[in-house]
Amino acid sequence: MKSKAILNQMTPYKPGKQIEEVKREYGLDKIVKLASNENPFGFSQQVKQQLPELIAQLEKYPDGYAATLREKVASFLNVKEEQLIFGNGSDEVVQIICRAFLEPGANTVMARPTFPQYRHNALIEGAEVREVPVVEGHHDLKEMLQQVDENTRVIWLCTPNNPTGVHISKSVLHDFMEKCPSHVLVVIDEAYYEYMVTEDTFDSIQALQQYENLMVLRTFSKAYGLAGLRVGYGVANRNVIHSLEPAREPFNTSSIAQAAAIIALNDQSFIEETTSENRRNKRDLLAFLDENNLNYYESEANFVLIHLPMSGDEMFEHLLSKGFIVRSGEALGIPNSIRLTIGSKEDMVLLQQAMKQKLEDHVK
Repeated sequence: MKSKAILNQMTPYKPGKQIEEVKREYGLDKIVKLASNENPFGFSQQVKQQLPELIAQLEKYPDGYAATLREKVASFLNVKEEQLIFGNGSDEVVQIICRAFLEPGANTVMARPTFPQYRHNALIEGAEVREVPVVEGHHDLKEMLQQVDENTRVIWLCTPNNPTGVHISKSVLHDFMEKCPSHVLVVIDEAYYEYMVTEDTFDSIQALQQYENLMVLRTFSKAYGLAGLRVGYGVANRNVIHSLEPAREPFNTSSIAQAAAIIALNDQSFIEETTSENRRNKRDLLAFLDENNLNYYESEANFVLIHLPMSGDEMFEHLLSKGFIVRSGEALGIPNSIRLTIGSKEDMVLLQQAMKQKLEDHVK
């Protein structure tokens, strides 16, 4: 049997180390996972309380159109129901976009580094990938526009960007949309939207009325804490959604995921409480970094990219031995750094102690 040639040059997505794996390897009782930007405070208690009621009629296929969830999200965002598409996480919406718009002879433009699934899925579809290095963690939008030609189908803008955490400012993004050719679909991935506090935020949902070639991605996996259920969505002009729908699998979001997402969306107090706690704990972490002369990108997400006087792998291994799973910058394309999800106050205090120990040992 012969698969696509490109697959022989690619590797599957490699998630961070899993908790049970680290426990066995290091003989630890407690592991704190700070590698996947999950919500350390869990998910809405309302979802937990109502979950037994959601486990019903599992022998039946889910609503492929996600009608009830669609109605709820449309109302929440003040958009039309036909402007939405749902996926098994926003990752699948990325895959659907690539499946619908990319092919051999087409090209797509993105930052480097950024969320790797843009590149991964584009290559599988046979498209040319044009990557533009970030500048101090920021998308180089001027150079990204220079990469656009008549064969460009999709541009990916991740804001805040994963893994740098830096957002694209309102004026810069508006200027970009004004200059970007209308034949190019601009995908703004806002997986960490709920964590943003800056007033300099591009109102992407409102901008959909102005730009027909704009699409916005959001997810219930991060701030809403439903990563294990996998449900995300895209918002765009109805013609864009109409083009995407044939590329979507018919029953791609489960009944439980749809129902849980509705409950989670109703509980905005959970979002406010946990994002506020995230901001407080992030401020404490940044103060620690400043005290220890460690540089970092100003993050609008629930993680921080920290530059180190050593390799990211070295700090990663040290923290792993202390029971903390983080992401090494070596694996992300940013040497001598780690990406660190903001955890609970108690865990962050212990993490800082572990980092301090390693930094002091490095100086000796």
